[in-house]
Amino acid sequence: MAEDVIDSVDRLNADCKSAVLDRAALEAAILAKGAAFHEAISTGHEYVFADVPVFITSTQLRKMYEVISAVEQVVKLPGWQAASVEELQKAKGAFFGYDFHLDEHGAHLIEINTNAGGAFLNELLIASQKDVDLPGKAVAIEKLERSIPEMFRNEWRLERGSAPFKTIAIADEQPEKQYLYPEFLLARSMLERDGIEVYIADPAAFKAREDGFYFGNEIIDLVYNRLTDFSLQRHPALLKAYTSGQVVLTPSPAHHARYADKSNLARLTDAEYLRSLGASEEDIATLQVGVPHTSLVQKSTEETMWQQRKELFFKPNSGYGGKGAYRGGNVTKRVFAEIMQGDYVAQKMAQPGERAVCVQGAEPVMLKYDVRCYVYDGKIQLVAARLYRGQTTNFRTPGGGFALVRVVE
Repeated sequence: MAEDVIDSVDRLNADCKSAVLDRAALEAAILAKGAAFHEAISTGHEYVFADVPVFITSTQLRKMYEVISAVEQVVKLPGWQAASVEELQKAKGAFFGYDFHLDEHGAHLIEINTNAGGAFLNELLIASQKDVDLPGKAVAIEKLERSIPEMFRNEWRLERGSAPFKTIAIADEQPEKQYLYPEFLLARSMLERDGIEVYIADPAAFKAREDGFYFGNEIIDLVYNRLTDFSLQRHPALLKAYTSGQVVLTPSPAHHARYADKSNLARLTDAEYLRSLGASEEDIATLQVGVPHTSLVQKSTEETMWQQRKELFFKPNSGYGGKGAYRGGNVTKRVFAEIMQGDYVAQKMAQPGERAVCVQGAEPVMLKYDVRCYVYDGKIQLVAARLYRGQTTNFRTPGGGFALVRVVE
């Protein structure tokens, strides 16, 4: 039966015509979100939504659950936390992204992101296709549109108890110029329907005063952090408000240090280190299989890494979105020498899956995909894929973008 399911999934992913996105249903859902969102998503976002769903097996989904659970258990260990940074808040951190490459052997965690974009866009995508006849089923918790606001309310309760919760600021540098600005509009609309005032803010406009943390004339209770300045060194007002407890920040620098700094991947694949922390043998075994072996880049291993480079992917510890990342087989000696000087990790290659796409009726082309699990407090909220061509996801590939994930039993 398992082999039959794998064969079925492989056939579906290899056929660009048998199961395609219902663009009319998606367009109707976009229009229903209002003129501002429609205009934003229609300008320069031709490849934000992929033409086809990605199909996975229930076994692959279970393997992703197992890896996420093992990571969550390890990062709770006291020694792990001491090795990252002091936790200044009780908040769990909104919308972590666990990114996987899948194959016939299961799921391979390539990185964790604590400012994972796309959740609101994928909620819209999932909702738009709910009545479309497609193989398998989508992966999302029930009543997602209600559970997302509840996540932010829970972040507030963890910090402030029963105090009134009135305002959220979605923070990013020059937010209107960000590629995912349209989802900020979706987030604002969803949260405002839940009775919360929402502002989309450049953190340069924040002001800390004696009576509160302000955006313009409005006191901000909670900041939904979408910045890629993970330590907030470029944003002193927000950093001070966070460290002083003046505002609830989610996700925070502590969340990034604990989960998303790429050096954590090396710790997650070091069995002896995990044993020294008191990790269970079951979790260690899961991580050994589910996370491609990762090492810190060091001058002492330069010669060995050069010889093995074709099997490695180099990532900056504080990187995001594939910036500064290099496939080892493509690096020149000059770039390799620069990598050896920086804060990088070397991760064993885990090949992405492939999905056939017929762009505008042309002959099928194979695009790569990765699968992102959006996670809150260790629980998967929804699962989506990203289709792309090239080294990393880019939203510049015809037929590519965020893709619906369907699990075939």
